[in-house]
Amino acid sequence: MEICLSFDNGPEPEVTPLVLDALARRGLTATFFPIGQKLRDPARRMLAERALAEGHRIGNHTLTHGVPLGLRGGSEAVAEITAAEALLGPLNPHRLFRPNGGGGALGDHLLNASAMRHLRSEAYTVVLWNAVPGDFRDPEGWPATALAQCRTATGPVLLVLHDLPNGAMRHLEGFLDRLEGEGARFTPTLPQSCLALRQGHPLCELSAISREDIAP
Repeated sequence: MEICLSFDNGPEPEVTPLVLDALARRGLTATFFPIGQKLRDPARRMLAERALAEGHRIGNHTLTHGVPLGLRGGSEAVAEITAAEALLGPLNPHRLFRPNGGGGALGDHLLNASAMRHLRSEAYTVVLWNAVPGDFRDPEGWPATALAQCRTATGPVLLVLHDLPNGAMRHLEGFLDRLEGEGARFTPTLPQSCLALRQGHPLCELSAISREDIAP
């Protein structure tokens, strides 16, 4: 098993330090995709800065994590990206972007034409995923789901967890121990199979992004 860890929707002062500590104890690095508007809070921004200083990558996960960008108007979708990027500033040197919603499958529910044009012109790397065990809705049962997803994967796993204050991350260390005990290899490298764009260049068929923008 080859596992790449990512954490969405933080940072949260009650949870993110515990996640960072658990990763540091094991010498692991991950990619964090914070909700942009949370970085207006100095305490949360400091956590993102700590993550970057400890070798983790930070990416853009939209400003509000609201309605998926494919279901918004063109200008509104682009504004969700640009406003979040303005708050991230130097925290996102690799120009990473992860859309919200859609189960990790590229389609016009996930991004509209305007958003994709912007991401391409601004040389973003668009990071999707192939394993999401639902820790945000099942804080107790997610480790079993995640283990099953990792065990049955036919290639590298890009796992999405969430550093949210719902109690789920208190199981993180035990989960990582289980993976290590089963011989998993952790890697910070984002699997190419989960990238729609790399520095603005398509790595997959983009014809799925076909929906015309629903509003200006």
